Amino acid sequence: MTATVVLLPYPAAGVPAAAFPFLGGARAVYASGVSEQVADLLGAKPAPERDALVAEAAEGPLVLIAAHAGDPLVAALPQARIVAQPSGACLVEAAQVMDRLRSPGGCPWDAAQTHESLRQYLVEETYELLEAIEDGDRTALREELGDVLLQVLFHARVAAEHPDDPFDIDVVAGELVAKLVGRHPHVFADAARIETAEHQEVKWEELKQAEKQRESLVDGVALGQPAAALAGKLGHRSGRAGIPLDLLPSGTDAAAQLFRIAATARRAGVDPEGELRAVAKRFAEEVREAERNARADGVEPSTLEADGWRAYWPKRVSPQ
Repeated sequence: MTATVVLLPYPAAGVPAAAFPFLGGARAVYASGVSEQVADLLGAKPAPERDALVAEAAEGPLVLIAAHAGDPLVAALPQARIVAQPSGACLVEAAQVMDRLRSPGGCPWDAAQTHESLRQYLVEETYELLEAIEDGDRTALREELGDVLLQVLFHARVAAEHPDDPFDIDVVAGELVAKLVGRHPHVFADAARIETAEHQEVKWEELKQAEKQRESLVDGVALGQPAAALAGKLGHRSGRAGIPLDLLPSGTDAAAQLFRIAATARRAGVDPEGELRAVAKRFAEEVREAERNARADGVEPSTLEADGWRAYWPKRVSPQ
């Protein structure tokens, strides 16, 4: 059998380059499950019935263009060479959907949004993604990653309409590729091999510092991030630079103490934001459990005072 199956689940991403030699050398090209427009573009005829297709594949080079690997005609050619679109092909389709929503004739709500109006959704979706990660919920993780991706696509589409400095998703992706390649010379060039994640983190920061020509070690720290994370980041950066702990903010007020705790925790390799969130979530669950205990006893939680809360509070397990 000399059949080749070309899988095109995302036609907008185009035909894989590896498919063209087989398309050019085939005695017949058939299509199954793809649009007439795609079939016509590739000079493909509607695929025959299963038995006829198998018989023809035994006679000489044949190409079947299919929308997905589960197509019964693909299963009928088990020995066929499979040529698939590269990973990420659906991103092209996602960008095109976003473009249509934003364009005239699309969605009025999407068309009315700005970078500023979308900020709240970016923050919300990011926290929902963090919650899915913390909960180990794989279904939610897939959904929330998609929602964060939507924010990237949306902001890039809005940016493309800027009157003075437009850029689109391709520019964003191109700069990301350049950054990743430039900061991994041990992978994409002939630089010395890096053996540990810790060494890579140091090299990344060195390359970033040189690349951006920053004047201060705190340049590039996102000051808008949550306070515990911000204090931790500043503590980490300053620690790498050799700034001693006695130069951290002093004072007995709560803010200074919180900063020192978060900064020193991050220097010790602890994520203060994540750890604080975990403790807060455990406390919230304890509140819920105490409320359930009270209601099970016929007591309305809103009437509880200190001793009542203590009576219904769940017993905490002592650390081993």
